[in-house]
Amino acid sequence: MTTTISHDTANHDAKNTDTGLRVNDFALKLANVNGTGSASANSLLMQAIFRMGIPVSGKNLFPSNIQGLPTWYEIRANKSGYTSRALNYDLMVAMNSQTYADDIKEVSSGGYVLYDSSWPLDPSMLRDDVTFLGIPLAKVCLENFTSSRERVLMKNIAYAGALVALLDIDLNVIAELLTESYSRNEKLLASNQKALRLGYEFAAENFECPLDIRVAPMDATAHSILIDGNTASALGCLYAGATVAGWYPITPATALMDNFTALCAKYRREPVDGAVPGAPDSIQNNYLILQAEDEIAAIGMVLGASWNGARAFTSTSGPGISLMGELLGLAYYTEIPAVIFDVQRTGPSTGMPTRTQQADILLCAYASHGDTKHILLFPANPHECFEFAVTSFDIAERFQTPVFMLSDLDIGMNDWVVPELTWDDNFVPDRGRVLDDKDLSEIAEFFRYTNEDADFVTPRTVPGSDSKGAYFIRGSGHDKFGKYTEVPADYQEVVDRLKKKHAASAHSVPAPIEIRREGAKVGIITLGSCDLAVREAIDDLADLGIAADYLRVRGFPFVEDVRRFVEEHESCFVVEQNRDGQLRSLIAIETEVDIEKMHPVLQYGGFPLSAVQVVSAITETLKDRS
Repeated sequence: MTTTISHDTANHDAKNTDTGLRVNDFALKLANVNGTGSASANSLLMQAIFRMGIPVSGKNLFPSNIQGLPTWYEIRANKSGYTSRALNYDLMVAMNSQTYADDIKEVSSGGYVLYDSSWPLDPSMLRDDVTFLGIPLAKVCLENFTSSRERVLMKNIAYAGALVALLDIDLNVIAELLTESYSRNEKLLASNQKALRLGYEFAAENFECPLDIRVAPMDATAHSILIDGNTASALGCLYAGATVAGWYPITPATALMDNFTALCAKYRREPVDGAVPGAPDSIQNNYLILQAEDEIAAIGMVLGASWNGARAFTSTSGPGISLMGELLGLAYYTEIPAVIFDVQRTGPSTGMPTRTQQADILLCAYASHGDTKHILLFPANPHECFEFAVTSFDIAERFQTPVFMLSDLDIGMNDWVVPELTWDDNFVPDRGRVLDDKDLSEIAEFFRYTNEDADFVTPRTVPGSDSKGAYFIRGSGHDKFGKYTEVPADYQEVVDRLKKKHAASAHSVPAPIEIRREGAKVGIITLGSCDLAVREAIDDLADLGIAADYLRVRGFPFVEDVRRFVEEHESCFVVEQNRDGQLRSLIAIETEVDIEKMHPVLQYGGFPLSAVQVVSAITETLKDRS
């Protein structure tokens, strides 16, 4: 039996009836209209909580249109570090009349609703177990600001000011953040400060502040940063030595290339001497970023640059991977390194471009026609995006093959609290088996697809080497000497070596993370951004008397530990965010473990995973089996 997680049921079961004082342990949901500038106010609140030393997360749940549809931002503060998505909201900021009814229903008993009282709230929406905090935000902004656009934007900053008072957020921290954001625009800074003060003063004068949910300074984020996965991935590419990128814009991956472009413009430009005596020196770019006409052309550019010896990559999402299929097969068969960043989104077809999912696992593992099999890396957070980006280039060149790094929208576009990024200045890229002129002078003859090493990798050359290293790139049938062939045995010899090479790479991809609990008969396997929710769920299950072991897959092909983990548990659950249980299927196919030993726990509606959903699915299944 497959357990499919229902958002509505999980949310209903998660109602929190605790009305006591709660410090650094609450969840907010801010309901707005897309295109009204609410993102700045919401981010301001999250950053302030982070700077107060409190573990926090922010989930931006936004539509794919430019403006007009509902958008939500969820903030969870938790002193114990549980920052996966919450489904029980202690305070709702209801700023979208179209979603009032649904938003108010989601507030926990004993919670609060902050709304714009410039207009009366329909009595049918009132709840006896919830406190309503009405602030005439539109009226206040109408009286204090002149332009219509400014009135809309400052209304969001005003509710942020009210929350500063209600939650006891440090005003000095808020002031510092505003100064950092708007120091170059004194007029905008003054408007934000004024709106913040208006909201703060109204709340302080009309409500009991702070509420029984509030923040207090901690020291839990001293060595952490706030960063999104696309930024971290771009940094990883820079540090890895990538100099060429071919891409086509697509949500949610565009920001990765935007960030890489900005980083290169700052760090990959060097002065050069003037060619003519007395002429001024000039600046040259030591990078090349090309926006292609489509994803097919983008991956072709990457393969051409990689074949020429550059570290090259592309960033895309599921639809882009689909278009790249034929050339990915070419790269696999002709053994050209390449790195592909897939920031996964909801499909199929165009799907929901601004919703998260993990549904490209099988697509990437076997991308292209024929017997292809690719290396995959699964980061769980932006910190791993940075590290795995570097690792991806090393693995791609070491094994001369495409490498996919599968992030997702939740990781890529949301800010996460992660440990500070560190770098070893002694890092030396692993360029793999590349023969230079000296190497070529020491051999009688060079053949591209023979003389494999212990990992079944053969040596390659790059253009500009001695003519002895020249060879023909052949996507059609070829033998180990690179010559055209349709002889079955000769063709099979080449593709069999490719299969062995892929299997050998298992010990080079990031190893699984495994956590054991004494006496556990239940095992939980997951990957990627599910990590925080599953870790929290395991602690919640322990409180219910259910001990569970944990294994997070971080790379494919799988090491033997994955098969062993499944076989050692009476009940094994595979938690992932797609409809068809793709990780579960991949494990069964590749390890030959009995697929019936793994129970799928699936969430694929497009919103990030919650621990409540995992606990509910596992406990229901165990109850049915008992």
